[in-house]
Amino acid sequence: SDLMKHPPTEGLKPPANAIILLACEPSRKPALDEWKEAGWVTTEDGILHKHSGEGPQGDLSTKREFRNVRLHVEFRIPYEPDLREQARGNSGVFFADRYEVQVLDSYGLLAGAGDCAAIYGVAPPRINAAFPPLSWQTYDITFYAARMDGPRMVRGPRLTVLWNGIKVHENQTSPTPTGDPARPNAETGPIRLQDHGNLVYYRNISVEELPDPRE
Repeated sequence: SDLMKHPPTEGLKPPANAIILLACEPSRKPALDEWKEAGWVTTEDGILHKHSGEGPQGDLSTKREFRNVRLHVEFRIPYEPDLREQARGNSGVFFADRYEVQVLDSYGLLAGAGDCAAIYGVAPPRINAAFPPLSWQTYDITFYAARMDGPRMVRGPRLTVLWNGIKVHENQTSPTPTGDPARPNAETGPIRLQDHGNLVYYRNISVEELPDPRE
């Protein structure tokens, strides 16, 4: 029997209209054409990770800027039993370069606003849907951009997050950029993967651009 858990959207085939940020094709090394150079590497089995050598940390950002998107991403957290809390399997997925859905080893914990699938520092996931480290996990995230009137935010960004197929946020907003409340809010920006020093693996990343909501 397979002891590893598998989320329902693992291996999801991107919709026809999706922008493929990281292709998922068997035994083919995915290109990084959609990303700015940051020293990240890909492997023949479709995996993306930060450069594992020593050297400066660097987040990986898309060349394109996005507004409203539906994102699919798969991630695998390393097993780091000697590390604790924010040191264990830390990374993150940022929207508009500002609003982070946390990636962390939060298996078996009571999840707080710094744990996996939290809108970082703003809202914990409703349910801790974490799989054990070394399992592939999925985020299916719908992000609606902030609405700005000059420097003033008329409506905050909204995130609906399915984590391993379980809805853990619905239209959750963030009053300021996560982890950096002094930074201005913005309607657009790149999607960014955080290099927090841990060797978190990513694969099968795609986005669909969505129209502005009517309201």
